[in-house]
Amino acid sequence: MWKRLASWRACLCAAGLHLFFCADTSAQDQHEADSLIQVLETTTVPDSAKFEILRRIAFQSTRPGEMLEYAEQLIELATKHSSYVWLHRGHLQKGNALKFQGDFDLAIAEYFKSVEMAQKGNYQTGIGGAFLSIAGVYGDMGDHVKGIKYKRKAVGILRDSGDSLTLAAALLNTGYEYYRVANYDSALFFFDESGQIYERKNFLVGKAYNLGNSGLVYARTGAAEKAEQYLAEAIQILIGLSDSYAITEFQTEMADIYLQKKDFKSAEKLLQEALQYAEADGLQERVRDASLSLSGLYREMSDHEKAYTYLHQYITYRDSIKNEDVIQEMADLRTEFEVGQKQIEVDLLQAQARNQRIILIAIAIVLVLVVILVYVLFRLYKLRNRAIKISRERRRIIASQRDRLEELNNTKDKFFSIISHDIRGPVGNFHGFVRLIELSLESGDTSDLVEISQMLDKSAIELSALLDNLLHWAMSQQGKFPNKPEELDLTRLCQENLSMIENMAVSKQITLTSDLPGAVNVLADKNSVSTIIRNLLNNALKFTKKGGTVGLSLGLEGKESVIAVSDSGIGIPAEKMETLFGFDAGRSHWGTGGEKGVGLGLNLVKEFVDMNKGRIEVESEEGVGTTFRVYLPVAGGALEKVPHTVPQV
Repeated sequence: MWKRLASWRACLCAAGLHLFFCADTSAQDQHEADSLIQVLETTTVPDSAKFEILRRIAFQSTRPGEMLEYAEQLIELATKHSSYVWLHRGHLQKGNALKFQGDFDLAIAEYFKSVEMAQKGNYQTGIGGAFLSIAGVYGDMGDHVKGIKYKRKAVGILRDSGDSLTLAAALLNTGYEYYRVANYDSALFFFDESGQIYERKNFLVGKAYNLGNSGLVYARTGAAEKAEQYLAEAIQILIGLSDSYAITEFQTEMADIYLQKKDFKSAEKLLQEALQYAEADGLQERVRDASLSLSGLYREMSDHEKAYTYLHQYITYRDSIKNEDVIQEMADLRTEFEVGQKQIEVDLLQAQARNQRIILIAIAIVLVLVVILVYVLFRLYKLRNRAIKISRERRRIIASQRDRLEELNNTKDKFFSIISHDIRGPVGNFHGFVRLIELSLESGDTSDLVEISQMLDKSAIELSALLDNLLHWAMSQQGKFPNKPEELDLTRLCQENLSMIENMAVSKQITLTSDLPGAVNVLADKNSVSTIIRNLLNNALKFTKKGGTVGLSLGLEGKESVIAVSDSGIGIPAEKMETLFGFDAGRSHWGTGGEKGVGLGLNLVKEFVDMNKGRIEVESEEGVGTTFRVYLPVAGGALEKVPHTVPQV
C-alpha cells in the first residue's frame, strides 16, 4: 500500500497520510533513485551536490530500507558540515522511512528532531512542515485531538513563511482532520481558504483534493446535489493524475448518493471501479468500504448471491465488526441464497431427463462416426509411413543446421548480454550527470561544472570506443569488414597509435616506452592492424595503476614481425587465460581508474589477427604485469632502432 501513498498525497496529505513535507508533488520514482545511487557509487561528488542527491534518493526511493539508509547518510553529512537545514531534512526523511515501516513512535521522535533542527536554522517552512508530519502520524494512530493541535500549529507557522502552496496543504490537512471528527463547519472553513489558494495558483492536484474533501462534507450534511457536483469534478481531475487512493474514497461516496436516488446502475459502476482500484493497489480500507457498499446495493437490487458475497468480503476485511445485526443480515442473505440454490437443483433434474434422450441419439451418431474414422485412420497410416521417411532425411539436414545456428546464437546472446549491461552504465551516468548539472544550476553554484564536464567527456570517450569496437566486430561477423592487404610500414603505424594514447597515459601518470625499428614492412590490412595495436595499448593503460609502465616494441623473428605490448599492471588470473579471446560475461573487469570493459577489444584483436594470417601469444602474472605478442607475416624491410619514450608525469 505504501507505494501508492507515494503519489500526490505524499505532500498534500489530503487524506491525513502525511508521508513527508515538501513543495515537490511528483510521484516517487525508483528509476531516478537508482540513477542517483549509481552516480554516488561511480563518481566523486562534492559535498555541496551530495546533500541534494542523498535527499532525492531518500525521497524518490520506493523501498523503506533504502530510504532509511540514505536519510541516515544525509544526517551524517549534515552533522559533518553543521548544517541545521540539512539536518532538518535528513531527520524528516528518516521519519518518513520509519512511518512506512510502521514504527510510529520512532517516526514521531524523528519529526520532533526535524522541528528542533529547523528552529536552530530559523527555517520557518521546515518547522511548519515537520509539525504537519507529526500531526499526520497522530491522525493515523486515531489521536485526532493531537492531530488537530499540531496541524493548527503548522498553519500558524506557515502563514508567516510566505509559502502559499505549503500553507494550502496544511489548511487542507487541518480541514480533513476536522472532517474525521465530524466537525463539518470547521472543515469547510479550512477547505474554503485552501481552495482559494489552489484556484489562484491553478494547482490541479490540490484543487482536486479540496473539491473532493468538500464533497465529502456536503454528503455528510445532506447537501446531496452539491456533494455530487464537487465529487464528480474532483474524480475527473484525479483520473488524469492516476491517484487511486482518493478516487476510491470519492467514488464510494458518490455511489452512496446515487444509491439514495435509486440510480443503481450508476452506483454499481462507481463502486466496481473503486473496488478495482483498491484491490490493484492493496488499499485495505477502501476494499472494505467498497465491499460493504456493494453488498447494500445488490441487496436493494434483490441480487442476494452477490450481496452475500460482498458482505462476506466486507467482514473478512473488518472481522472486528461482529454485531448481531450484521450476523442476522448475513444469515438472511444466506437463507435466500440457499432457497435459490434449491430451485436451481429442481430445474437441473428436469433438464437431466431431456439430456438422457439426447445422449442416446448422440451415441448412435458417434458409432457411425467411429467406423468412418477407423477407415480414415488406416489411409492416414499409409501416408504417414511415407512422410516419416521423407521427414527423417529432412530432420537430419535441419539438425545439422540447427546445431550451427545454436552455436552462433549462443555467441550472439553472450555478446549482447555483455554489451547491454555495459552500455547501460555510461548511459545511466549521463542521466546522473544531467541531474548534477541541473542541481548546480538550480543552486547557482557552477563551480563543479568543469569537473562534471570532464567526467562527461571521459564517459563519452569510453562509450565511443565501445561502439567503435562493436561496429568493427559486427562488420567482421557479417563478412563486411574491408580486408585489403597491402604493404604497411608497421613502425609508422605503431608511432601513430602511441601518439593517440599519450594524453591518456599522462592523465593516469603512466610512463610509455617504445622500442621501434626504422622500418618493418608487413603485408596486412591497415585498419584492422591499427585496431589491434590500439586495443592492446588501451587495455594495457586500463589495467595499469598510476606510476606504472606500458611498453610497445617491434621486432623480427624469421619471416614474421613481432608487435609486443607489455605493462606493469594487475595481470590476468590463470583461470581467465583459457577464455581470454571468447565472449564470457564473467571475464569483464573494472580498470584501475574505474574504466569498465566487456572484453570485446580482445575478441576483435583475435579475429583481426586471424584475418591477417597471424597469431597471438599472451604471458601474464598477477600483480606483475602482462605481455601480448602479435606475429604478422613480413613483406620486407630493414631494422633500425628508433626509441620513443613519453616521460612520466
